[in-house]
Amino acid sequence: MSDRPSDTPRFPGSPPTPRTAYLTLGGADWLASASPHPRSVHALWAACPFAPSVLPCGTVFDVISAPAEFGHRVVERLWADGPGSGPVAVHRKRLLVFTAPGVAQRLPALLRWEEWRAQVPPLLCHGLGDTVTVPPFCSRPGTAERPAPTRWLSAPSDRDPWLPGPDVLLWACIRAARTRPR
Repeated sequence: MSDRPSDTPRFPGSPPTPRTAYLTLGGADWLASASPHPRSVHALWAACPFAPSVLPCGTVFDVISAPAEFGHRVVERLWADGPGSGPVAVHRKRLLVFTAPGVAQRLPALLRWEEWRAQVPPLLCHGLGDTVTVPPFCSRPGTAERPAPTRWLSAPSDRDPWLPGPDVLLWACIRAARTRPR
């Protein structure tokens, strides 16, 4: 299932336009493909659709984990000024930005070269050999006072989601660092 209307062409490398907070079957296939045993992941989701899962990083995606406030500013920059973002989740007051494989290794080195690096809070970069907790296949709605601790802000909606590379994430981090919190 595509995240674009059928009359809009989707070019390789182009970002999605609409964002959805619900995981689609195509998005679930993409996430499960990160596991060496995707059928087992699908079986787990069928048996426990409301439980978060742990998936390996580094082959299908990397994940950059940022403190929630800064992470929201990064995602705002990606959508307001840039190409958009790939999947984004919340897990325990941190934003998880799903990126192209290799970003976790490259981004810290790029940030060290920037004059704004002191304004960027420490980012946790999960790449090859790491695992991350992903939101459940089916989300239970939270409330304004108690949102679900692990949920999608922008769920993967197809089997080939656009994922930002290190240059796009560097650009968004620097612009977010320059933006004062409201």
